[in-house]
Amino acid sequence: MSLTKQQQTTVRMLAVAIVATLGLGACATYDDEFATINSRLDRLDTQVQGAAQSAEAANQSAQQANQRLDSIESRVQQLEAAPGRPPRG
Repeated sequence: MSLTKQQQTTVRMLAVAIVATLGLGACATYDDEFATINSRLDRLDTQVQGAAQSAEAANQSAQQANQRLDSIESRVQQLEAAPGRPPRG
């Protein structure tokens, strides 16, 4: 069965329309992928903020511990520098 020129043109146009439809239809799925990526980024951002807050709290706790150690160390130095007491007895 031989196709006429008009039929060949119609078949070509249909083929181009089908390819274009499939190509544009594939682009629509990117919205879902972008939404998934954005959701993951939001979750990661929340985790990073939580980690930053934990690190800041740990830093403050370490600073307080260092201050306490410094005060204890100065007291130990005072006790070591004090003259010794004579033994009882």
